[in-house]
Amino acid sequence: MSILRSLNIGVSGLRSNSEALSITGDNIANVNTVGFKRQRGVFQDMLGRSITTFEAVQAGGAGSRLAHVEQMWAQGALVTTDSPTDLAIQGDGFFVVESSLAGGNARYYTRAGQFHVDNEGRIVNTEGARLQGYTADASGVMIPVVGDLVVNQGTVPASMTTEVRLAVNLNSDDAVSPGFVLADAAGTSNFSNNVTLYDSLGNGHEATVYYEKQLEGATGATWGWHAVVDGGEITGQVAGTPFEIASGTLTFDLNGALDTETTALNTVNFLNATQNQVINFDFGTSITTDIADLGTGLDGTTQFSAPESTVAIQQNGYTAGAIAGISIGQDGTVLGIFSNGQERALGQVVTADFANVNGLDRTGDGLWIQTLESGEALIGTADAAGRGAIISGALEQANVDLGTEFVNLITYQRGFQANSRVITTADEMYGELVNIKR
Repeated sequence: MSILRSLNIGVSGLRSNSEALSITGDNIANVNTVGFKRQRGVFQDMLGRSITTFEAVQAGGAGSRLAHVEQMWAQGALVTTDSPTDLAIQGDGFFVVESSLAGGNARYYTRAGQFHVDNEGRIVNTEGARLQGYTADASGVMIPVVGDLVVNQGTVPASMTTEVRLAVNLNSDDAVSPGFVLADAAGTSNFSNNVTLYDSLGNGHEATVYYEKQLEGATGATWGWHAVVDGGEITGQVAGTPFEIASGTLTFDLNGALDTETTALNTVNFLNATQNQVINFDFGTSITTDIADLGTGLDGTTQFSAPESTVAIQQNGYTAGAIAGISIGQDGTVLGIFSNGQERALGQVVTADFANVNGLDRTGDGLWIQTLESGEALIGTADAAGRGAIISGALEQANVDLGTEFVNLITYQRGFQANSRVITTADEMYGELVNIKR
């Protein structure tokens, strides 16, 4: 009977609107959940007759139902934080995590980037799920095998100095030195500067480089240079006595440009370290010596009529260092920052995308899992192949718009109320029908 059908139709409307209301309530409840993606209900009508039967007068439908819940993947706003391990994806893609919380090790995908480093050096989220990525070898080259991202890789071993680069200006107005005397290095030179040299154990040794003007002629000037350390730092020498570890000459043309540079001595035996350590001293791209590199003689050491000054000092050695922090680039590269000032790639965060993101199953805790409908995860580096860039020190907010959700609340409430009126009206009509017998 059509009155009973009306009752059932009203009940279907109550059910579908109340289910849609729960979706809106879930959206509102998660307005502050990092990486949350709002959902919406999709209503469908229900057929009230068989499509194989023809009737001259056909009844209406059988009401409505909530066909499915659709995930809305719009980008959420990014907010900055003070933690470099807080990560957000700007664009498409998911972080890949693995967790054994559900009783077995499983792979999940998430937009929530609240990560930290645990006591084993792994990058994990608030529930202990492990962030996945590539690991770098000792030279910083990525090994393209997805696994737990670990960043507590001990220390960077010491590296001994093999090259020193010096850029100074030597005053062309200086008088020619009477001759360099090691015992009176300061008194028999025109200028000096200091550089720290490292041996194979990472011990630093303070060296002083003295410069003495040896000759001034019609084509330019010649200077000598001498690198000196305390004898107590050298195998077989006496502490307190200066010891020369490297020396050579520099010539300048009439324009003050470095023309040639020579080295007469540059092998050193630091105490209790690797012996015969060769240290190359470079004073710039000299015109004649570095002719193959088209040296200008003006990008390093020069001789102009100006006070002596040190422009730059660089050397490639360093002491051992422990990891002091990390930074993460837009492509997910994790750089270790060590206490000795060195930086080294430790790994790379990977991200995943899917042919059909709407096919993913939501599992709670901000996680999704792949299904047959979503297709296989397309895993690779961030900021490539359509995957978004990683922003370190930021989190993605929920993409919930409270204004829209409150309007939906009113809509579903009114829909619920209207369907309840259908039920009460059908009930009254049914009562009138029963009263005919009285």
